Amino acid sequence: MEKLNEQAREEFVGLIAESLQQERMETFRELFLDLHPADQAEVFLELDEERAVVYEFLSPEEFAEVFDSFEPEVQKEVALQLNDQYAAEVYNNMYADDVADFLGELEPRQMTHILQAMDQEGANDVRELLAYEDKTAGAIMTKEFVSIKAADTIEAVIEHLRREGPDAEMIYYLYVVDAQDKLAGVASIRDLIVADSDRTVAEVMSSRVVSVHVEDDQEEVAQLIQKYDFLATPVIDNEGRLVGIVTVDDALDVLAEEASEDIGEISGSRGSTDVSVNAFKAARLRAPWIILLMFLGLFTAQVIGWFESTLESVVLLAAFIPMIMGSAGNTGTQSLAVSVRALATGNIERKGLWRTISREFSTGIMIGVASGIVITILLYLFYGEPLIGVIVGFSIMISLGVASVIGTLVPLVINKLKLDPAIASGPFITTLTDIISLLIYFTVASSLIQSI
Repeated sequence: MEKLNEQAREEFVGLIAESLQQERMETFRELFLDLHPADQAEVFLELDEERAVVYEFLSPEEFAEVFDSFEPEVQKEVALQLNDQYAAEVYNNMYADDVADFLGELEPRQMTHILQAMDQEGANDVRELLAYEDKTAGAIMTKEFVSIKAADTIEAVIEHLRREGPDAEMIYYLYVVDAQDKLAGVASIRDLIVADSDRTVAEVMSSRVVSVHVEDDQEEVAQLIQKYDFLATPVIDNEGRLVGIVTVDDALDVLAEEASEDIGEISGSRGSTDVSVNAFKAARLRAPWIILLMFLGLFTAQVIGWFESTLESVVLLAAFIPMIMGSAGNTGTQSLAVSVRALATGNIERKGLWRTISREFSTGIMIGVASGIVITILLYLFYGEPLIGVIVGFSIMISLGVASVIGTLVPLVINKLKLDPAIASGPFITTLTDIISLLIYFTVASSLIQSI
């Protein structure tokens, strides 16, 4: 299976497009099927009018792998180009969890139409997955796995694996269940291969199984797989029965999805970070934050109004307002990112809340001291005004320390309220630190000016 680089892909697209235009089926299949499915998907998306011929030259089973490699938005677009019978066979040849992920993006009417067209067994598996709450282990698990009994001999298991393995999504771990299908242990394929054929599964399996519940949050499941370096983890229901497995590829998808959501929250653009989202929807999703921040920005203007007399006595103070606000905002956003990341990975629980806050405050103060000294010296050299340098330098030092604490504390408080800490967006923290840093700046300036 050939791997494509950028230059090779362009050449392949040209050759494949030419073979499709000339309807040379054997040439197309030889070139296309030699590629990895992910590369096949990229090549397919480079095609235009030739796509209709691709559906003729590839069986539904072959195209299912290509379809599975598309992003959800692309899948919806391509699905509209397929006739009903071909599309149904494509879905029948995909794993149930992948079909469920795709159908979850569609309108109920479209979902029902596709499920009715699929084979009954596959459709039932998909319906079961769709019934689980979104973003839980049940919603991302696959039901295509191999289970075995503790009393089975290794020889019988290997024979069972030959029959059931081709339809399973992952066979590196075989899960052991009892008569009621309750999870009892796990055996790796390596354990079975190296064991004597007349030994039983009970002799080689491990009864210490790390499992997750169907209602566990998908991010926690993905982090567990990452923590233990699992290729998959079993999913159990309330009675302890094995109902599915979550594979490492699905865990990686979850981590990428959660990271994208966190970035969207921190930037105040949740739901609009995907470039496939149209401009109107992106504007609608971002507008509430922008409008809210506009109102908060009025407080910034009010703070400046409160210290109008101070500004009138030393007009030069106004020149450094952007620097004070910008420095505090940047520091607060950095601490916000660290705090959200620590909450997501569980580092705060392991290292302690106050230790995290103390670390960020100390970091902010140290940066503030260094920045304050530098700016004090520079302002004295450029303006010959030691008082201005002391005011700005001291204000930066305090502001950066406070901004670090705010950036750390706000997501922690939101997390305590059982909300997503990532909603403490960067723009919100920046606006909050703008207000506080201005209060610090003008309070310091008023105090020092009045004392002279």
